[in-house]
Amino acid sequence: MKLLKWSTKALFSLCVLSVPLFVNAAAPQWENWISTQVQHHPEIIAANNRLAAVQSIADAQEQVLYNPEFVSEVERVDGVKNYRIGIDQTIDWWDKKEARIEQSRFIRQAAELNYQNLVMKRVADAMKALVEWESAKKIAEMARKQKLQLDTLLSLVEKRRAAGDMGSIDAELTFLSLSQRLSVVAEAEAGLKKIESTVKELLPDWSPVQGGIPAAFWIDYQPQEGDKWIESHPAVASSKAEWKVLEQQAEVTQRDVKADPTFGIKAGRDDNANAVGLSFSIPLNVRNNYDAETSAARQEALEAEALFYAQYRRQKFTQQAAVAAWKEFEKQHQNWREMMLDRIESSATLLERQWASGDLSTTDYLMALDHRAEGLITGVSLHEQALVAQIDARLQSGQIRIDSTVGNK
Repeated sequence: MKLLKWSTKALFSLCVLSVPLFVNAAAPQWENWISTQVQHHPEIIAANNRLAAVQSIADAQEQVLYNPEFVSEVERVDGVKNYRIGIDQTIDWWDKKEARIEQSRFIRQAAELNYQNLVMKRVADAMKALVEWESAKKIAEMARKQKLQLDTLLSLVEKRRAAGDMGSIDAELTFLSLSQRLSVVAEAEAGLKKIESTVKELLPDWSPVQGGIPAAFWIDYQPQEGDKWIESHPAVASSKAEWKVLEQQAEVTQRDVKADPTFGIKAGRDDNANAVGLSFSIPLNVRNNYDAETSAARQEALEAEALFYAQYRRQKFTQQAAVAAWKEFEKQHQNWREMMLDRIESSATLLERQWASGDLSTTDYLMALDHRAEGLITGVSLHEQALVAQIDARLQSGQIRIDSTVGNK
């Protein structure tokens, strides 16, 4: 046997949206709070440092390619000391820096989008954990209440047995149900503690006193579908940026294989006379024209383009499936609410009246209460599944807000 009856308001409140709110906290404020909490997690701190490292790499891409080179020569000929000093400077003749600057822009973009995608996923994980915690809390509260109810029922059965209105078998059945309830209570309490630990691991400053997700968060949710939302999703947008990085890398490689000239100027003494000289040099790509490197870079860019379109398709169908799942769970939860709204208290009252009058045996009474409890648990489960499905639909549509300071810590 599972769960028994409870008061109308208490039971129904467990099966509908009734999560505690942070005091005076609107949904956007709460979303910023949970986003900030997630960013305090060591995994996200590590990702933030990785993002900073990539941004530094992008900064390096934008620097000038060639520094001037100091050159000097000293020689002695027939007792005369000759020397020359000067500067050599290689010129970025093919504007390779411009190609690198364009590439660095996509490097930053890809890194920031990957970071945002990770934060968004972890925010969704934390929200799902909070929803599971709410359900576990409800189940634990119901289990405790029902254990107390069985204690009361056992006392009534003992009194009726002593008065001769009921046989000993009824008391024995009630006692067995109560002993089973001890295991159910223990499992419910253990499940609640386990999910509490998960939430605390994901949200460093969270405590059960703060409660779950504000009710305002769930109000008037409308799933966003279509190409615009798919293209702007961080997972898809980052894939596109990574394609552009490699596409620009092909351009960088093509320019890199082109030789840049080096100019130099030197001044000094030669045979006790002042001397000034100019120099010019340029590599000759006659033995290796580096076509293989250029071709490889182009092929990598084409591979990245194909991966982008694959990611786009994957995200499109994942989003559609997530939205469809949410709609189905939401519909079934609403059906359950409409079906159970007027039956929660009436069924409990009817069963108790029939048992008290002797029209219902203790065995049938306990069995009926068990079925009723299963129906209530189904409501809690459907509610949890509907909320988790909505979170997943938001995630796959890119509709989970994250703090505006993401990636700028």
